[in-house]
Amino acid sequence: MKNVTDSFVSLGHWPSAGSFGFNTDILATNLINLSVVLGVLIFFGKGVLSDLLDNRKQRILNTIRNSEELRQGAIEQLEKARARLRKVEIEADQFRVNGYSEIEREKLNLIDSTYKTLEQLENYKNETINFEQQKASNQVRQRVFQQALQGALGTLNSCLNSELHLRTISANIGILGAMKEITD
Repeated sequence: MKNVTDSFVSLGHWPSAGSFGFNTDILATNLINLSVVLGVLIFFGKGVLSDLLDNRKQRILNTIRNSEELRQGAIEQLEKARARLRKVEIEADQFRVNGYSEIEREKLNLIDSTYKTLEQLENYKNETINFEQQKASNQVRQRVFQQALQGALGTLNSCLNSELHLRTISANIGILGAMKEITD
């Protein structure tokens, strides 16, 4: 301790330090002040600065880790979305192809059914025409037969006597009955 007090006492014995005063050498005083301040800051602030830097480093690392996880999740979602898109595009192509073939199939079925319907209508028309022709020819035959019969009866009535007339009528009624059974 004597050395410490001696050093303070010896300060008073400096030849140039006769009294208290200002040191006008700016460079010397600033360097001394800066080195003292830096020394104190480094000694006392080293732990605080180290903690601040460690905390900042941890936050940055956590942010990077979170960003990587989010990026990885986004990449997975993108891949899933791309896979779904490919699947939907394939299904859309299949629907398109199936739709076109289904439309063609339906078109052909409609054409076939239309032709069949036209054939049936043609057959019905022909059957109706044949039926009407047969009906008309039957009606014409009946009228011709009735007129011929009436003419024959008129001729017979003028030429025949009553007994012969009755026998002829009975025979004609029998013939007509037989004809009716044949046409029915």
